[in-house]
Amino acid sequence: MSTTPSRTATVADVVALLDQRYPPAWAEQWDRVGLVLGEPSAPVRRIACVVDCVPETVAEALEAGADLIVAHHPLLLRGVSSVAPTTYKGRIIHQLIKNDIALYVAHTNADVANPGVSDALAARLGLTDLRPLHPPAPGSPAAGQGRGLGRIGQLPQPMTLAELARHTARVLPATAWGVRAAGEPDRMVSTVAVSGGSGDSFLTDATAAEVDVFLTADLRHHPASEHVAEGGPALLDAAHWATERPWLDDLAAYLRDSLGVTTLVSDLDTDPWTVHAASPASPVDKEPRP
Repeated sequence: MSTTPSRTATVADVVALLDQRYPPAWAEQWDRVGLVLGEPSAPVRRIACVVDCVPETVAEALEAGADLIVAHHPLLLRGVSSVAPTTYKGRIIHQLIKNDIALYVAHTNADVANPGVSDALAARLGLTDLRPLHPPAPGSPAAGQGRGLGRIGQLPQPMTLAELARHTARVLPATAWGVRAAGEPDRMVSTVAVSGGSGDSFLTDATAAEVDVFLTADLRHHPASEHVAEGGPALLDAAHWATERPWLDDLAAYLRDSLGVTTLVSDLDTDPWTVHAASPASPVDKEPRP
């Protein structure tokens, strides 16, 4: 149940709450998280939660009357020398400022959190007994309390890789990309590693953990091919956006319950791939439909 605040929340209130749940010190060194723009004293009654701060999600936030956007991916990850409205990012920034919409980013600090991005992904699959796939280094700010990148868990019951691929496609948000699998289709799997977003840097972690299958996004040809050839876990490759979208529900509920604000979760598919055409002779087409 949402709480009823004694006063209207401000941008500063939201920042303090999110910085406590996802401390910026937990973010990777290269990352750019926290408040991007917005007046700290400005009131916040409605928050839009998005994976990407792009023109389409900004338009959605404007239509909904949002005062603040919480995005997973940084808008200004790399340095820029201009935010002129003649540039892509500059146009977004100008639109946000003109409409008094603040912007906050929680990226790798939300990935490593417990609960975080991969917990929400694991929940979609029904995984239990979760533990980190890639724990933080001892002594690092995020170390301890079950935090880390990715999660490892158990399926409610074993299934074949082909069945898990179809199940994953059903429980994740629909995208043109869908879900691809690498490995023997009839292989039985029960222990699953997941990592929201790009995860092929964790292939060795999945192998070391002796999981049956690893679900992530943005798997590249050569690392995936060599991983499978060397006897590593089977692979599931989904759209980047689809693996991170589930976290928005948890984020929105936390903000709503903590501050009593109205929250909007964007279901706009911001994955860049918009068309998928299976090859006529694709083995996927020959599998029985669930």
